[in-house]
Amino acid sequence: MNATLTAAAIEALRRQLYTPVIADVLDQLGLRNQVLRPFVRPLDDTSVLFGPARTGMYMPVEVDAMEHDPYGVEIALIDDLLPGEVVVLGCNGPTERIVPWGELLTTAAQQRGAAGCITDGLVRDVRQIRAMRFALFHGGISPLDSRGRGRMMTRDRPIVCGGVTIQPGDYIFGDVDGVVVIPRAALDETLQRSLAKVSGENQVRDALLGGMSLTDAFAKYGLL
Repeated sequence: MNATLTAAAIEALRRQLYTPVIADVLDQLGLRNQVLRPFVRPLDDTSVLFGPARTGMYMPVEVDAMEHDPYGVEIALIDDLLPGEVVVLGCNGPTERIVPWGELLTTAAQQRGAAGCITDGLVRDVRQIRAMRFALFHGGISPLDSRGRGRMMTRDRPIVCGGVTIQPGDYIFGDVDGVVVIPRAALDETLQRSLAKVSGENQVRDALLGGMSLTDAFAKYGLL
């Protein structure tokens, strides 16, 4: 493995791994603030998202502020997406007024081959997005438009989303249990240890199903 994963490697890992095991490994590595706050949830509980982050940061604006170009930075980000990338939008959530994502951004991102989107802001057009089977993790749902309420001020810079600092190129893993951020510098070790932990947990499960007590299984494998 290396810090830039192939599409095939990402797909294999997406099928093998899950957020609790990755979170456990990050804890072991001393990286204990890598899980987004639990209000960030998948629009579809069956979604599994894994890929490198492309970041954007939103700030609140007044109704009359910056109306000349309300969407310029976010349009530039979406049009620059590469296949497999994950859009990550920080909105200082939870929020009741910043809605950075909807159907048309989903359509554009999906056409670019994006893996999905994570935001601690709000989303809309959820029926259409669910029908598109696009992996979207959000901080709430609202019919509001972002115009006159919030605006993306920067892109491809470090941001905070769901309480976690995220650098462009960090890897995002999301599933029904939540969203985990793997720092790019720790990617190889995190993935290697996570795969080993999955294998170990499979052994524990088989032992328990075979009648071994939890006490004996923990003594033998050291996993719980």
